[in-house]
Amino acid sequence: MTTTTTNTAHPSKSALVAAWAAPVMVIGQFGLLSGIPIAVVLVASLRDRRSRVLRWWTGALTLAYAIPLTMWLAGPSEAPSLSKYMSPAMTAALAATGVVTAIAHQVVRRRSTHK
Repeated sequence: MTTTTTNTAHPSKSALVAAWAAPVMVIGQFGLLSGIPIAVVLVASLRDRRSRVLRWWTGALTLAYAIPLTMWLAGPSEAPSLSKYMSPAMTAALAATGVVTAIAHQVVRRRSTHK
């Protein structure tokens, strides 16, 4: 009996939920806590060797999060939280990157289940 394996990626449900949770948390002013679902998405993307597209989008999301976090932690900021530190434009950019990443995970998951 031969078993065939497909080369299509199938993001886990937890990665998909985390991908959608990240922009929601950023918009809801939970900037620092949004690092948790971003880390879940990053780990899930790195563990699945079949999906390079998701790695690129997840890398963009991680970078979009790491930049304001590093600036807030390393800079001379008086802001009590990451959400208060980020400008509306930075918040919108991070949320938009999160939405695009979540859509990419959704599309890849949907395509892999229909094959």
